[in-house]
Amino acid sequence: MALVPHGGGAGGSASMAMPMLTVDNYTVWAIKAQAILDVHTVWEAVAPGDAAVNARKDKTARALLLGALPEDVLLQVSTKLTAKEVWDSLKVRFVGADRVRAARLATLRGEFDRLKMADGEELDVYGGRLAAMAARYANLGETLGDAALVKKLLDTVPDRLFPVVAGIEQFHDVTTMAFDEALGRLRAFDERVRRRGQDSGERGGEQLLMTAAQWAARERRHGGARDDDDGRSVASGSGGNRRRRCYKCGEHGHFRRECPQLQKGPAAEHALLAGANVDDDGLL
Repeated sequence: MALVPHGGGAGGSASMAMPMLTVDNYTVWAIKAQAILDVHTVWEAVAPGDAAVNARKDKTARALLLGALPEDVLLQVSTKLTAKEVWDSLKVRFVGADRVRAARLATLRGEFDRLKMADGEELDVYGGRLAAMAARYANLGETLGDAALVKKLLDTVPDRLFPVVAGIEQFHDVTTMAFDEALGRLRAFDERVRRRGQDSGERGGEQLLMTAAQWAARERRHGGARDDDDGRSVASGSGGNRRRRCYKCGEHGHFRRECPQLQKGPAAEHALLAGANVDDDGLL
């Protein structure tokens, strides 16, 4: 709302200009308009009590209201001769008659009751839908308070958030908790669960690889069936050593990959290092 200089009074003062009414801001506009009319001490012309309305105040209030209307609306209410008539006409136009308003509220309440978090929906998106519902209530002159929003939020989130929901309900008064606070607590818990799940998955994969390496090393050291270089199953241990036959040099007691003739060159060195790494992993 802009401040418009006004030269009344010895020292001068500033009066607040009326905001312009649009097709979708009536609820907010009405709140501001009432405050400004009250500043000008002419609100009593719109909501008169038992006393008669001062004619000058009525004209001032009517002029302020008409100055805040777009041309199409202004032409429709220009025949209203008092500030109260102008105000009531605008209210009926933008809010509707009582029966229409009641019907809209009933429809909105049913929609709110059926509202729930969809599968795969982000928590912030669902919170935005709840906040938008509160704005729709306000447009009909009703208030959807934090208590109702918090209860709806806690009752309709997925099962993965149940631990934090139980904690909130046990240690906090949900009837006085702000909606943003409840949403923030759920968001923090959800992010922690997601991070924990990712870390657990990575650790699980590392553990699986290490276990496989340990098992292979154990088989080589302590016996059991194993395959030789050509895929044949050969028993390990003392008896297995005698049955080992190298298909590189023809000697018994080792496999081809262990042949001393292959210990020359970088490829052989790399093979030995790789085997040593597996054995070392098995000792961990």
